[in-house]
Amino acid sequence: MTLYLRAKIGLCNCTTGIADDYDLDRMGDTFLLGEVSPSGPGHPVSIAWMKGRSRAYKITSRGLSGKTILSVVYNERCDMIAATAVFGHDRPKTIEPSVMDFLSSSTAMRWAEVTLGL
Repeated sequence: MTLYLRAKIGLCNCTTGIADDYDLDRMGDTFLLGEVSPSGPGHPVSIAWMKGRSRAYKITSRGLSGKTILSVVYNERCDMIAATAVFGHDRPKTIEPSVMDFLSSSTAMRWAEVTLGL
């Protein structure tokens, strides 16, 4: 699995955050990997004190066909973090707990605090 993290400063709706799958699709980084299609609906997540959404996608282009993406987007006020995990099987539910554990870890939280200026 490869996990990418990217901060997006001032790009989140300050009031509602990542409220639904439309927000997740729009704010996530899945487009960076080519064409994707959702594997199902997303669901709310909590990373430390921050709220967001998670959703799995199948990659359908760029020679990465057969790979799966787990997109997790969460916010602190108007700033957000887009986490994108890429892996080579179609069982995102088996990967999601590890991704969530890492995103909640002291290492990832220190990165988030420094990057977002918290």
